[in-house]
Amino acid sequence: MTSPIEAPALVLVPLRPEHADEMAVVLSDPQLHAFTGGAPLTAPELRARYERLVAGPPGWRNWVIRSREEERLVGYVQATIDGRTAEIAWVIGTPWQGRGLATAAARALVDRLVSEGIDTIVAHIHPDHAASAAVATAAGLRPTDRWYEGEVRWERTV
Repeated sequence: MTSPIEAPALVLVPLRPEHADEMAVVLSDPQLHAFTGGAPLTAPELRARYERLVAGPPGWRNWVIRSREEERLVGYVQATIDGRTAEIAWVIGTPWQGRGLATAAARALVDRLVSEGIDTIVAHIHPDHAASAAVATAAGLRPTDRWYEGEVRWERTV
């Protein structure tokens, strides 16, 4: 079961479809898709996606990031768990980037996963996405020589 994850600057709140309206605003900048492709989803599209994610298999775990300072949602993190391996990802809305929130969220997520017995953490990062590489490094992941769909596989093994 997905439960909240507390950190000093933020709380990772288990995703619910009701988060869609606020998250549609957070994720509305097309620049957020520069490295991953696609376009921002509308609130109804996001709600439908969140309904699928919440109903998905137990290995799909998703949280929205609530900033304690601003008392609002600012992004999300996710983990797809398969056995003792978790593939993680994070996104912070453009207005909140550069404040260390992605790093704090990724560290909190990795710490939770390790405490639950996950021994391999993986992220796939576009080779030109320096900010995500910095977040991965801060969360203890290191680049490997493996690639997946044009992205470098980063990994942390406990």
